[in-house]
Amino acid sequence: MGAYDSELTRVAAEARAALIRQIDREGAWRTDPVWRETFAEVPRHLFVPYYYVGVVGGYERYAADDPDPAGRERWARGAYADAPLATRLHDGELVSSSSQPSLMARMLVALGVRDGDRVLEVGTGTGYNAALLAHRLGDDSLVTTVDMEPEITEPARQHLAGAGYHPVVVTGDGAHGVPAHAPYDRIMATCMLPTVPRPWIAQCAPGARIIAPLNNGLLALDVDGSGRAEGRFLPTGAYFVPLRGESRAPAEPVSTRGLPGRARDQESFRFLLGLLRGALEPTRAYALWESVGMPDRDRYGVTVSGPRAWAWLDDPEGRHAWPLP
Repeated sequence: MGAYDSELTRVAAEARAALIRQIDREGAWRTDPVWRETFAEVPRHLFVPYYYVGVVGGYERYAADDPDPAGRERWARGAYADAPLATRLHDGELVSSSSQPSLMARMLVALGVRDGDRVLEVGTGTGYNAALLAHRLGDDSLVTTVDMEPEITEPARQHLAGAGYHPVVVTGDGAHGVPAHAPYDRIMATCMLPTVPRPWIAQCAPGARIIAPLNNGLLALDVDGSGRAEGRFLPTGAYFVPLRGESRAPAEPVSTRGLPGRARDQESFRFLLGLLRGALEPTRAYALWESVGMPDRDRYGVTVSGPRAWAWLDDPEGRHAWPLP
């Protein structure tokens, strides 16, 4: 290893330590500190040999193979920014990324992984999250990760192997799950969903938990022995690349035209509009939102029972409930 390679390794280690301290201050893993050790041990920079940073008029590429030593150092430090990193673009559209580390930490803590759990990750991305899961469980065979295209899964498999991890990496439509490795005790999605895919419920063991982004929120569902899944949104907002395939998330936001200015400025109201997806006309949705105290995300939840799925406010059997696809 050359002198500069040693320096780059030092820079990456320094940046990783700074990221851990930052997430410490936010308290993301206070209730499950094993994740602190996991993030400290798994090197994110090995999973993002290049990434794109938004600039005026497009994106700038940061890469480990930058011929300029200063560029390589910039890449190593940026790999540990507490920010999502764009890793794949298609015609200017972001189709894959490495999620924000502090958000990943909150999702992994909420997932409640226990020793021996079998975990399905939907949305392989760079492979970094699968590596975190494999490291935490200490058994690569317990982790299955799926993504839509070999252009994503093959590099992820290489990144994982380079970091010393060998979970099961599957190319396929994540909305269908991976029945060959079911049942799962935990399912975690790192892509935005329009609803909860029913095959996931069928592939869950009794007592399983699902953490998934839905409508720019994080939904935590618990699955009982009858196959009914129910749970609430976490307070944390979440913005992910949409699930691709048969169950693509809606691309267009619901219009707030004609509503009071404060409605357009309130994230909690926009969350309700997205959850309704046309079940209520926007002015009626606004009246409801005001009348029930302008609720934040964690007052909403979702239930999946057989073929039915519905979102609700405060009570799954209450008066404020709306069908999901």
